[in-house]
Amino acid sequence: MALTPKDIAAMLDHSTLQPWLTEDDIRRGCEVALKYQTASVCARPCDVPILSEMLKGSPVKVCTVIGFPHGAHQTAIKVAEAKQALAEGCEELDMVINIGKLKHGDADYVENEIRQLAETAHAAGAILKVILETCYLTEEEKILACKLSTKAGADFVKTSTGYGSAGCTIEDLKLMRANTPETMRIKGSGGIRDLDTVLSARAVGASRCGVSATEKIMAEAEKRYAEGTLKEIDTLKEMGGGY
Repeated sequence: MALTPKDIAAMLDHSTLQPWLTEDDIRRGCEVALKYQTASVCARPCDVPILSEMLKGSPVKVCTVIGFPHGAHQTAIKVAEAKQALAEGCEELDMVINIGKLKHGDADYVENEIRQLAETAHAAGAILKVILETCYLTEEEKILACKLSTKAGADFVKTSTGYGSAGCTIEDLKLMRANTPETMRIKGSGGIRDLDTVLSARAVGASRCGVSATEKIMAEAEKRYAEGTLKEIDTLKEMGGGY
C-alpha cells in the first residue's frame, strides 16, 4: 500500500530525552516536530513547560516520561510526577513499569501502579503509554506485562526506554501485538533510526515509534514519496539499541 510522508510523521514521537540537552536543544526539537507534524515531542519532565509553549495550538502533542528510566520510583512519586506534568500541559505520559516488582512476580503491585497512572492521565484527558523495558524481561514476563497493562486501562504498551541494555526488536513488537487487544496500541522505541526500521515496526503492528532521528527519517520518506516508492514493506529490518 502506498504511503505519504504524513503517514510516517503521524507515527513518530520525536524524542528529546538525552540528559545533556539544553533548553535551546529542546526548542529546536519542537521546531523539527512542528515542521513535520509528528505525533508528539517526548521530553524530560523539566521540559514540559517549554513544550507546552512551543506546541500550543498545533496538532503535535506534549509528551513526557514518568519514573524514567528505571521505573523504580514509588507509585506515589510517579503519580505526583504525572500530576505536575499534566498541570503543565502534558497530553501523553510514557511511564516505566517497576521492572523488579514484575520480575519478582508481584503482579498486583504492577497492575495497581499502572491503573493509578492510567486513571490520573485519563482524568486530565491524556493518554498513558506503559514502557515494559523488554530487554530485561523473559517472554512470559513480557506477556504478563502486556496483560496487566491492558487490564489496568493503559492506552499503549511500549518496548523500551532507549536507555536499557537493548532496545526495540521485531520479535518483541510481534509478541506485544499478539498479546494485546486491537484497542491497545503498540509503540516501538530504542534503535529505530531510519525509515526502514519505522516501516518494519509498522508492518508488525506498531502505530508509534520513539525516535530522535526524525529529520533523517522524514527526509527519506519525502524522497521516496517523490519517487513513488514510499509504501509498506515486506522485508523487515531489525532495530539496534538506544535512541
